[in-house]
Amino acid sequence: MKELEREILIIGAGPAGISAAIEAAKAGAKVTVADEHDTIGGQLYKQIHKFFGAADNHAGMRGFEIARKLEQEAKELGVEFWLSTVAYGIFKEGVGIVRDGDNFIVKAKKVIVAAGGIENTTAFPGSTLPGVMLAGAAQTMTNIHRVLPGKRMVVVGSGNVGLIVAYQMLQAGAEVLAVVERDDHIGGYGVHAERLRTAGVPIFTDTVIKCASGKTSVEGVTTVKLDGNGAEIAGSEQEFNTDTVIMAVGMAPLTELLWNIGCRFEFIGELGGYVPLHNEFMQTSVDGIYAAGDITGVEEASVAMEEGSIAGIAAAAACGCIDADKCKELCASHIDAL
Repeated sequence: MKELEREILIIGAGPAGISAAIEAAKAGAKVTVADEHDTIGGQLYKQIHKFFGAADNHAGMRGFEIARKLEQEAKELGVEFWLSTVAYGIFKEGVGIVRDGDNFIVKAKKVIVAAGGIENTTAFPGSTLPGVMLAGAAQTMTNIHRVLPGKRMVVVGSGNVGLIVAYQMLQAGAEVLAVVERDDHIGGYGVHAERLRTAGVPIFTDTVIKCASGKTSVEGVTTVKLDGNGAEIAGSEQEFNTDTVIMAVGMAPLTELLWNIGCRFEFIGELGGYVPLHNEFMQTSVDGIYAAGDITGVEEASVAMEEGSIAGIAAAAACGCIDADKCKELCASHIDAL
């Protein structure tokens, strides 16, 4: 097996990873970013809506525009990118990497894991039919490949992802028949919900899909209301003539690499499940291993970018590129933004 040496290796080229790369490179570190995909930017490329927040957090820009901006900045700083590259484990010998058909062990002084999150799913009779998909798949087909996954859709989940995806499907020309939410309240921002309501899309709370039907693909779904104990209310069923069901029922941190190296974890349901413990500079319980973005808890892309910036600065400082006082100074504004 071939061995390579790098100063800072970042796993994941999404908003957290690329932000970490930029700040580490600014501090004078030599940075390599590995990602299994063939593009830089991760989830940002699926996001065609404008971001909220402050101007220095890219407010008013669309996700794919932010991705392009960050990619250009990183490349101008000399960041090395390994795309179509899989990191399969972190071991005492180094990070296991498969790239261009070859197997490598990368010995890095510091490693930042920004692997992101993985979508949750929910099961119901008919949920394996073609036409039932996760929100990420719908966004990839529509926003990246310009292929509308269906014509008449029901969206499951009223968090920000569900509401945004529903609106994006409307913009792409689909008919969104309803958004259904298991909880008794809408989970996402009111502004997103209001856009859907203005467009005539009903949002049903305390509601789940009872079943999907169809011979070879989805041809319809039945929803049902739930009482306060989560039991189905007889006679509350509704029928929808739909060809697509999009599930946006949350995400969980993609933490396997950090479990692999022995990081300590704690279960925090609000952040998506088990998350790695880390200090204010994003270093995990394993010396030299940092984490940033959805892997530390599923939140907004803006949070992922701030965490990535902190991790990049701290890793560069740990490599001796800047001193501790400069590290604290550079991290201060990013820490305050969290």
